[in-house]
Amino acid sequence: MFEPLTWALVALSLAAMVFAIVLAALDRRINWPLIAVLGVVELGLLAQLVAGIVQLAGTERDVSGPFFVGYLIGALLVLPLGTLWALAESSRWGAGALAVACLVVPVLELRMYEIWTG
Repeated sequence: MFEPLTWALVALSLAAMVFAIVLAALDRRINWPLIAVLGVVELGLLAQLVAGIVQLAGTERDVSGPFFVGYLIGALLVLPLGTLWALAESSRWGAGALAVACLVVPVLELRMYEIWTG
């Protein structure tokens, strides 16, 4: 697992979460700058999925493959689902739901890191 990418994804996801919380506090819908940040995070998650599967195939570590790949796929799906929910919800709770989705990504990232280094 490529650690700098993991920590960059954690930091960007937390920054997006703070941005979404600010939008929710101001009673605003999500906007294009937030969606752009989420797109960058999503590209990073896609790169991590590919790199993680390649590294898993070539490793001698005692890593639970199904769990690791499941976390990789789950992390990739959380933000698009949260964004769709936020776009569909016209109240402040759309941004709040997206903030929760942005918080789930670092949790999944830290769990993947734990599985990989464990």
